Amino acid sequence: MKNPDFAADRALAKDFLSNFADAHGEPKYLNILQNVANRKIRSVQIELDDLFHYKDVDEEFLQRVTENTRRYIGLFAEAMDELMPEPTETYTVDEDRDILMTQRVDEVGDGGADGTDPLHRMPPEIKRFFEVYIKAFSKMTPLTIRQVKASNIGQLVKISGIVTRCSDVKPLMQVAVYTCEECGFEIYQEVTARVFMPLFECPSQRCKLNKAKGNLILQLRASKFLKFQEVKLQELAEHVPKGHIPRSLTVHLRGELTRKVAPGDVVEISGIFLPMPYYGFRAMRAGLVADTYLEAMSVTHFKKKYEEYELKGDEQEQIDRLAEDGDIYSKLARSLAPEIFGHEDVKKALLLLLVGAPHRKLADGMKIRGDLHICLMGDPGVAKSQLLKHIINVAPRGVYTTGRGSSGVGLTAAVQKDPITSEFVLEGGALVLADMGICAIDEFDKMEESDRTAIHEVMEQQTVSIAKAGITTSLNARTAILAAANPAWGRYDMRRTPAENINLPPALLSRFDLLWLILDRADMESDLEMARHVVHVHQNLESPALGFTPLEPSVLRAYISAARRVIPSVPRELEEYIATAYSSIRQEEAKSNAPTSYTTIRTLLSILRISIALARLRFSETVAQSDVDEALRLMQMSKYSLYSDDRQRSGLDAISDIYSILRDEAARTSSMDVRYAHALNLISRKGYSEAQLKECLEEYASLNVWQIHPNTFDIHFIDA
Repeated sequence: MKNPDFAADRALAKDFLSNFADAHGEPKYLNILQNVANRKIRSVQIELDDLFHYKDVDEEFLQRVTENTRRYIGLFAEAMDELMPEPTETYTVDEDRDILMTQRVDEVGDGGADGTDPLHRMPPEIKRFFEVYIKAFSKMTPLTIRQVKASNIGQLVKISGIVTRCSDVKPLMQVAVYTCEECGFEIYQEVTARVFMPLFECPSQRCKLNKAKGNLILQLRASKFLKFQEVKLQELAEHVPKGHIPRSLTVHLRGELTRKVAPGDVVEISGIFLPMPYYGFRAMRAGLVADTYLEAMSVTHFKKKYEEYELKGDEQEQIDRLAEDGDIYSKLARSLAPEIFGHEDVKKALLLLLVGAPHRKLADGMKIRGDLHICLMGDPGVAKSQLLKHIINVAPRGVYTTGRGSSGVGLTAAVQKDPITSEFVLEGGALVLADMGICAIDEFDKMEESDRTAIHEVMEQQTVSIAKAGITTSLNARTAILAAANPAWGRYDMRRTPAENINLPPALLSRFDLLWLILDRADMESDLEMARHVVHVHQNLESPALGFTPLEPSVLRAYISAARRVIPSVPRELEEYIATAYSSIRQEEAKSNAPTSYTTIRTLLSILRISIALARLRFSETVAQSDVDEALRLMQMSKYSLYSDDRQRSGLDAISDIYSILRDEAARTSSMDVRYAHALNLISRKGYSEAQLKECLEEYASLNVWQIHPNTFDIHFIDA
């Protein structure tokens, strides 16, 4: 390739900025420059896609831009300086900068500047109040960190990874300005590296003629600084070859790109791959070896936070259409991991975990959490880990960890030495990284007891309190915890009590909104269906037909983000109903010889949270009684495996058990009538279906035990 003609390329860049029009025929970059002149924005992003579609740009120019990006950023900046229009709107004056610039221009006009000395000439960077970035092609395939080679030095590359560490945003000197004590001239020094040697003697002609070694004083207010942040980017787990550990790369963010990422974010960063030589003693030891870093040009998030999610036109229409569907609750739940057979109620609970309830803050500052915590406890091979992985994939922010591979420090926060400042800094663990997201902990039962206690504070107060290495602070950990565990002896032992099988301390169990027991019981029909399902998935790499098209994770995220904006309230008429339901759960537990869970006042808060999450799914501003009933049903269904086994041991078949439930309810209320909707709610909590209820009604009506209303199916007991 022939040597580039930079003057011609600058002219081409100026032509492109002047004439490129967007889809509406508007001059795209001239409009951006007008906004820059009006101080509305502080950065200009040149998109390579626009350069590619511009008629006068050839492939060689594009190649030069991608292979010598840093030089061409300077060319585009010079072209923008020439094209910069006058401001058309009033803007807030930056006193220091604007007054200094006015003074400098006046000095140049009065002939006070010594233009012969390059150090005295005003650099263009100090006049600019904007930054220039070049964004890579949108269709460029992102590289992994280990695919970036020495041949990419100086080129524009796009890299994907997960952010593991972010430094504080600090000022980085771009132009150092000195004032001479002897001649009073301003001396400018451009700083291009992280380290620079300050000037001490005035280089102006006046000081040389007077043979005076003018002392230079660094003027910090007159110098130009940029916002600077250093980020560690690590390879994604799926990109790491077998037997290797993930590699990491340092990324430098400048100007308007700072504060765009946080630890735990999965991002695509396009930037210039550059060497960074060592300085001082490290340089003596390193020799010719240089470190490398990526100077970021653009940052793209794979998953946006719910709060930042902006619905596009077609997504809004799709959500409105879904919201009108009467069966949306079931469809959303079945769209979660459709390849996994059954577990419909478990998936409904996980859907509510994604939706959550709003956080409440009282007038005196007390906070009540809105995140749901769920623990899946079950026999081996019931797809607990697969469900956890899928939820992390759907959630915009999620961290997956295992109990055996996590220490208490790894979950909460560790004190480390910052390689830049050599100070002790806190580095957040898995729970802090999952702030405003979901933390999935697999093999929860394998955790050491001392490590498990670190979770107690996070689950209720949603903070991590630290007092280490002279650092005393409290970190936010507003995360929903999804845990998966095996019973105490690997499989659930029916000869032992539920408390012995679960083997988790009551203080921890009471913090979970739902503890779901999933037992693997031999049943001819269900085993046959499951086997067919698994074989179908194995052969076709997709789930069998569900009767509707499962929603994509992106659609699920969009729907949930819209639902989370609704803040439902509990109406006054439901207060007594919820209080009665809670007290009846406490009474049932008191009568039971071997309670399956620990019912505390936290259980009441769990009922409220689940009910509000259900109301959010309907985009309703108020909680309905059906939401409370569904919350109670889910709490009962979480122990369904145990109830079904208790019924087998007691020798009751489904029809007889439903009859006894309805008879007990009539005796409790001292009424001869039971409404059909209430009866359906009662038997649903025990794991029975509507078809079994109708069969029971017909059978006992034929025996003249009760009468059934022909239209409403309400039940009236016949007094014998």
